Amino acid sequence: MFGNTLTLLAATDALLAATNSSYFRPNSTGIKLQNGFERVYIQPFGNHGIRVRASLSRDPTGNEPSALLDPPLEGPGGNEGLTHDINLPFQGSASLRNGNLIAQVSLGVLSFLRAERNGSNTLLTSEYIDAKALPARYYVQDFRSSSFAARFAFTSTPDEQFYGTGQQACCKDHSVNKKGQVVDLINYNSHVTLPVYMSNKGYLQFFNMPSQGRIEFSPLRTRFETDEATVVDYYFTTAEPGDYDALQEQYTAVTGRQPAPPDFMLGYQQSKLRYYNESQVLNLARRFHDEKVNVSLIVIDFFAWKFQGDWSFDPQFFPDPAGMAATVKRLTGAEMMVSLWPSVEDLSVNYLMLQENGLLATTRDGPGVQDSFKGVYTRLVDSTNPAAREFIFISRREYTTFGSTKQMAAHWANLLRIVRPINVMNFGASVHLFLDGQTISSIPYARSFAQYFIGTQEATGKIYPWLHQQAIEEGLRNLTGVDTKATSCQYMSLTRSTFAGGQRFCSYLWSGDTDSRFDVLLQQITSGVSVTASGISAWTLDIGGFAGLDIDTAEGRELFVRWFGMGVFLPFTRVHGYVANFRFGFVEIRHNIIEPGVVISQGTPFLLMPIPPWSYGEENFIIIKKYIELRYQLVPYVKKLFEMLQKTGKTIMRPLYFDFSHSDPFIAEATGVNNPLIVHQYMFGPRLLVAPVGEPNATMKEVYLPRLPGPLVAQKLTWTHWWSEKEFGAGGKFINISAHLDEIPVFYLGNKEDILQGSF
Repeated sequence: MFGNTLTLLAATDALLAATNSSYFRPNSTGIKLQNGFERVYIQPFGNHGIRVRASLSRDPTGNEPSALLDPPLEGPGGNEGLTHDINLPFQGSASLRNGNLIAQVSLGVLSFLRAERNGSNTLLTSEYIDAKALPARYYVQDFRSSSFAARFAFTSTPDEQFYGTGQQACCKDHSVNKKGQVVDLINYNSHVTLPVYMSNKGYLQFFNMPSQGRIEFSPLRTRFETDEATVVDYYFTTAEPGDYDALQEQYTAVTGRQPAPPDFMLGYQQSKLRYYNESQVLNLARRFHDEKVNVSLIVIDFFAWKFQGDWSFDPQFFPDPAGMAATVKRLTGAEMMVSLWPSVEDLSVNYLMLQENGLLATTRDGPGVQDSFKGVYTRLVDSTNPAAREFIFISRREYTTFGSTKQMAAHWANLLRIVRPINVMNFGASVHLFLDGQTISSIPYARSFAQYFIGTQEATGKIYPWLHQQAIEEGLRNLTGVDTKATSCQYMSLTRSTFAGGQRFCSYLWSGDTDSRFDVLLQQITSGVSVTASGISAWTLDIGGFAGLDIDTAEGRELFVRWFGMGVFLPFTRVHGYVANFRFGFVEIRHNIIEPGVVISQGTPFLLMPIPPWSYGEENFIIIKKYIELRYQLVPYVKKLFEMLQKTGKTIMRPLYFDFSHSDPFIAEATGVNNPLIVHQYMFGPRLLVAPVGEPNATMKEVYLPRLPGPLVAQKLTWTHWWSEKEFGAGGKFINISAHLDEIPVFYLGNKEDILQGSF
């Protein structure tokens, strides 16, 4: 099998050169490289894709936590286990090709190449070696267990750009190109990093591992580090440079595609922290009805329950949930969503059952993960346990029967706690809260001692929210009888966190508890395009920011309206938060209240000021109503975007490099240095360019119109200002455009009526 190395390389080079326009079927079922204790499996997986798994002393079991679909939706390589037909010794050589991607092992070093149309091969990256360097595959093992830490290094060039890696935390990181950064793979509020990234060289790499760790994008080396694993498992795919849609299509084919959301999710969503009782919700619905303002979803946020872990309404304050939902539906046409947490306090009706059956997260020394929230003892449901996931849904049946259709139309999976020491820490360093008289403004330590059903926090913690999403998905699919392969949703859950592949659930992600500032409005653009470049296109945010909006000031009201204008051009248009107005005092978060402004005790300042559209002054209310009407006009367009996303993985919220890297060199250059003039603009689908205003008192905005690609120029398309209908040609230039509060700078391509009808 091994033969002469030079003969083998010559033969494989001849094979690789024999390219043609048709798809190149895999020339091998796989390669196994045996290197002492190390075993490396290299196999074709998906279109133009290869999967690599490395383990120590024993083969991968196939039972490790995985976000990959096996078989993939498209392409070869499914259900093959560890099948291979090439065995290599230490420093052996061989090649495997799948489509246009080549995995070449030369003297034990793995490289990835793209087969070009002209018969040549382009090196994309290889395992990093130097005269003096750590091995490219480097392991550290404590032989008390089968797990190990690992560092996998790959070559890079100083001018290479990397995109994706999920959602960075609020609120200082305004980057799209991650080159030069270290990305921490750990989840907390607003920080939902994902181990997947695209390169401007035309490849995507995904580490199929929910472990904590980091990715280092240094000038000459890209290194992935995992704190604990039993297998290092990654997927690699390629496309022509600049064809990011192809990379997303191939990636979502192996991790899953977003089912199309129900129509009611595409309108305006109203939420705040919080509605305390049934009458507040009904009064809100009546006001929407009386003001003739469209609303499609109203959210009852946290502490609608009596005790954490009850997962039901407190009958003292919500005596008739079904009747409430029916009235809301009759008045507004809106569906309802309810908030629920994965925490359980010892007074909950479910606590003893969960504790006795081992369905709560524990610690390595046994006592369990314990939190205190306003003096209340809580534990964390272990959603990595299949039995816990089943119980979660069974115990939430009240929530699934209060809707107007006697089934849950929407579900809020408020995945707050992954690595937090105390429950109040859920809200992260960007929000200053109070705990028993002490101000908390940072996370003092990570929950590294947590132990789940499937493993430790270090090894599996990042998949906890993903499995909590799955618990809701499994339950609601069983309830509604929807096939697991359905391409559309009857319901949706909203999650604060996820893992790669979370897009295949009827769920959408939001950016967590952000600060209410103009610079944060712009930061959310870079955060949004980074997470959508990581395969999670069903994304949104808190319009106006979550915390600190002062509606008693002109700047606070202006900020909200500016943010609302941007929210119209997002996959979901959602208001949520609380406002900074201390005239109404503090309210104890542990209990419900009946009337706004009633102070039960000095406690956490979640204040009772309203935040619906009429809360920001009459002039601003007129503008907000105009934006809400525009959102409903755009629903056919948004629906078409989700249909495209479901079929091909085509990203909805698109950084400019997605569409203009080839036609406009300035876009590629400016993205490389994270030029704010470029990274704070985005495409909303293929036809709309959005340039939000990120400073107060602005009346004009400098906008860069990218140079259109040749095919669009051939169609005689031009950039046209949405509001004035003024045409600005084929782009490649800066312009100054009117940016009054009621006219967010937006430009469109093609026919506006086609856009509004979703027939582009």
